Amino acid sequence: MITLQGNFKRSFGLQKLSERLVRRLTMDRAAAVSRSADFALLLEPASKAPEGCLSVAVEGSGCEPSGASTFIELPRDCDHVTAGDVVRFEIAKQRFRILYRKNSDHNNFLVTERCDNYCLMCSQPPKSANDDWILDELFDVIRLLDEQTGGFGFTGGEPTLNDRFVELLKLCNDRLPDAAIHVLSNGRRFSDPSFAERWASIAHRDLMVGIPVYSDISSIHDHVVQADGAYNETIRGILNLKRLKQRVEIRVVLHQRTFERLPELARFITRNLLFVDHVALMGLEISGFTRANLDQLWIDPIDYQNELYDAVSTLDAFGIRTSIYNLQLCLLDKRLWKFAVKSISDWKREYFPQCAGCSVRADCGGMFATAKHRFSDHIRPL
Repeated sequence: MITLQGNFKRSFGLQKLSERLVRRLTMDRAAAVSRSADFALLLEPASKAPEGCLSVAVEGSGCEPSGASTFIELPRDCDHVTAGDVVRFEIAKQRFRILYRKNSDHNNFLVTERCDNYCLMCSQPPKSANDDWILDELFDVIRLLDEQTGGFGFTGGEPTLNDRFVELLKLCNDRLPDAAIHVLSNGRRFSDPSFAERWASIAHRDLMVGIPVYSDISSIHDHVVQADGAYNETIRGILNLKRLKQRVEIRVVLHQRTFERLPELARFITRNLLFVDHVALMGLEISGFTRANLDQLWIDPIDYQNELYDAVSTLDAFGIRTSIYNLQLCLLDKRLWKFAVKSISDWKREYFPQCAGCSVRADCGGMFATAKHRFSDHIRPL
């Protein structure tokens, strides 16, 4: 795993800084000084921190504070940080969090921890506290990103619960029109035609919303998301978005409560939602509520290969772009390998000892680090 947050290793001269700072790292000293409200200077190895800006170094780089400089040293396992990364510094708590990594293809921004679903397998259990400060911070983050940024995602909670999220996406469109943007949503807010129209008015040319549909039967979906009426709102939301020519992905997390009717769900999609842009069939992440509900959710992926193959074959036959996420090649029917995607974010991906010597490891997406709590008995080298 890659370290994205932790405590300062050392600090110097921070007394006059705000409690919370968001800065883009740069190696351009002039920019760090002239735009000290936006940039922090990432020090070259064995250098002294200059005055006039916040300087950042990594433990073991041989960098030191000097005079009236302001200086933060990150722990040794942050040696992956680079110019272009965006970092939050919490001065009073002496903590940091890397919000954006320039050299990663797996940047996702948490918008809120609030949600109107309560999914059995939620990896980010919802909280009711007001956390609008997160969205406020994201406006600053988007303004700091390099204009050549390739893409990123927004997740929650449920991002659409805050009306200002649409304004954030409009800022993305203004500043980063070429970036591919993916938003995870439960889709319920889009059942309101006026909100769907506001979304369409963003007019970003590469904006996709990923919406879960867990069954062709409403009661099963509503049970999985623990919200009565959610299924009908979600389906209406998808229909409203596609009526407005918006890009929609359907996501299905595979577990005990969803795998049996997966073939029927695929046929439902081909009959009623053939116009969606992508379907992602996803292995279970063992974190959050999944751990608490593991006994009613866990099924070895090897045991639903027939249902998975049936569903993928149906969707593919109808020309729907289909992918398999979060599942290891050694567990998949070889006929499904061409649909498998290396989807697990690099900062939470691991290869277990059972993977040693595997000939297809480079093509396999590995495992969630949290899979140590439960994983298939059939993980093996190929």
